[in-house]
Amino acid sequence: MEGIKKRILIIDDELQIRLMLRQAIEKAGFEVDDAPDGREGIDAFKKKKADLIITDIIMPEKEGIETIMAFKRIDSGVKIIAISGGGRIQSEDYLNIATKVGASFSFPKPFSIIELLAKINELLNIQ
Repeated sequence: MEGIKKRILIIDDELQIRLMLRQAIEKAGFEVDDAPDGREGIDAFKKKKADLIITDIIMPEKEGIETIMAFKRIDSGVKIIAISGGGRIQSEDYLNIATKVGASFSFPKPFSIIELLAKINELLNIQ
């Protein structure tokens, strides 16, 4: 009997990034939901809880730092991976802030899907 699939929520304002991540993560055996910004991501999480969240930092509506803080208020144990290609400041600066406010790990864009999947498996304790 197959175990219950882990659910991943992807939040990124770039449709191509969401689609690419969704395809790779579903292919790896996870259920995937996605949202174009933090506000919609939080609404999706409240409707259907995810085991892990991948969120961009620079987004309209509700940006990633705010979004991470909101998720940690809703569920302090939720695992979060922050991703960023930067903006007005270096992506590393945003990613450092993201881990300080609750992200479990962060990746600067572009990143390796293989490394991302390995980190997802590690954070969800999947062998």
